[in-house]
Amino acid sequence: MFIEQKFNIPPLNGISQKTVEEHLKLYAGYVKHANLVLEKIKELKHDVEKNAYALAEVNRRFGFEFNGMRNHEVYFRSLEGGSTTLTASGPVAKAIAERWGSFEVWLTEFKAIALTRGIGWAMLYYDPVSKQFLNAWVDEQHLGQLQNCSLILGLDMWEHSFVYDYQPSGKKQYVEDFFVNLNWEVVEQNFAAATSK
Repeated sequence: MFIEQKFNIPPLNGISQKTVEEHLKLYAGYVKHANLVLEKIKELKHDVEKNAYALAEVNRRFGFEFNGMRNHEVYFRSLEGGSTTLTASGPVAKAIAERWGSFEVWLTEFKAIALTRGIGWAMLYYDPVSKQFLNAWVDEQHLGQLQNCSLILGLDMWEHSFVYDYQPSGKKQYVEDFFVNLNWEVVEQNFAAATSK
């Protein structure tokens, strides 16, 4: 059974408490529905032949609910505890510079990815095979996540994360404010966990 996580998110620059509260309710829904889907699979698998179509559809739904849950956990943890700056001599900054040449080049590329038209996520992954960071855009949570990679930083670009505060035309400012609010210590912890596997 999946457990709904609780997050200690302080007042944020640009992102209202109302948005955070509503967004956390959406996250709770992912946890609830991931559990419900698993229960339904357990129920349907007693007669696989009869329930083949229903099982296929509910299994398809599981990836969406599960990834929505986990993506939001990374997103909300990165906003906990107040913003911190990235340590220039730390492992994340060094790995970014090694991959993109400089932090500024990476940040420009990542923000451009975040402004992709449509709903989705801007992601910074760590690939343990090539031992490097990879940026990616994920349209929907069950499609496009990078296989076997660890999510280091996830920026939710679904409209529920910004429209109340910014309107659709304020998407770019939401991205800027996300980085103002970001706790880079959490990002460092995510990277340390990914590289210690």
